[in-house]
Amino acid sequence: MAERRSVAIVGAGIGEKHMQGYQAVSERFSVRTVCDLDEARGQALAATNPQTGFTTSLDDVLADSQIDIIDICLPPHLHFSACARALEAGKHVICEKPLATSLREADQLVEIAKASGRQLFPVFQYRYGKAIAALQALIDAGLAGAPYVATLETHWNRPASYYAIDWRGTWDGEKGGAVFSHAIHVHDLVCRVLGPVASVHAELGTRVNAIEVDDCAALAIRMENGALVTSSITLGASDDSTRLRFCFAGLTAESGRNPYSPATEEWTFTARAPVSQADIDTVLAATREPKPGFAGFFDAVADALDGRGGNKVTLLEGRRSLEFVTAIYASARRGGPVELPLGSDHPLYGGWSP
Repeated sequence: MAERRSVAIVGAGIGEKHMQGYQAVSERFSVRTVCDLDEARGQALAATNPQTGFTTSLDDVLADSQIDIIDICLPPHLHFSACARALEAGKHVICEKPLATSLREADQLVEIAKASGRQLFPVFQYRYGKAIAALQALIDAGLAGAPYVATLETHWNRPASYYAIDWRGTWDGEKGGAVFSHAIHVHDLVCRVLGPVASVHAELGTRVNAIEVDDCAALAIRMENGALVTSSITLGASDDSTRLRFCFAGLTAESGRNPYSPATEEWTFTARAPVSQADIDTVLAATREPKPGFAGFFDAVADALDGRGGNKVTLLEGRRSLEFVTAIYASARRGGPVELPLGSDHPLYGGWSP
């Protein structure tokens, strides 16, 4: 029988969504503790799940021998130190995006994870849902063929009130703008489908709110497989929507507008000759629908810890996500394209904050 693992959620903000995800796969996880400095918020989250305790002390969480996994849901500038402490305490770690705030920190986490013998899973829950499972099935069946282009839209609405929380919109607190804190998931999703990025040319702007960091961007991206991708990002839309469109030799795949879980909705998959729509529909009819969002992500974590880890998000993929962010900021400041991968000699290896 597969092991049921004990989790501590550290941070009760986005931690609320994590709790819901664990409850959807309760046969594989039990949430033992919620940890938050805001007692009212933390106790309220703990109360939503039977047998879950509450503490304000991360030290107590790390010292608890019955906890297997530390799930870090803190503000971005605290992620690296919390991940490092949890790994060094002998815990597996799940960490909300961003995993760290520089490539140097990401590489340090790789080394700490190796030394500890524990696994670190960056959170990219957008990957999990019926749409991406269907697209992957079509690719695996050989119907998609060569990827040509893709377009991405991350068009969200973040008014001034969103930045009332003091760490948001700042280099010190948020460590980046829309390309880092908001579009990072959709960029991971395109890499999940098309593979690694080879180069990016970025134009960034701060046009919506009086903040330190970017809230608009236009990116031209070339993937290692030759596919060309454009990504349009703004926090000044009238509503929140995320859209993706992939054009392959054998089909076109297009999402709806669901902003936070695009992989869970119905996509359209349209054949391009010589592939027929009947061929596509046959594959789609046989595709199993996985658990969506956080539940699917946590299911993949459990599989990995059970030694069946084909669908997990890896620490290397988390590093590649930060490498792409680094290249975006480098391109915007240089005023031209930046080639990837980036080495330890890159000027922004230690961080992209001005």
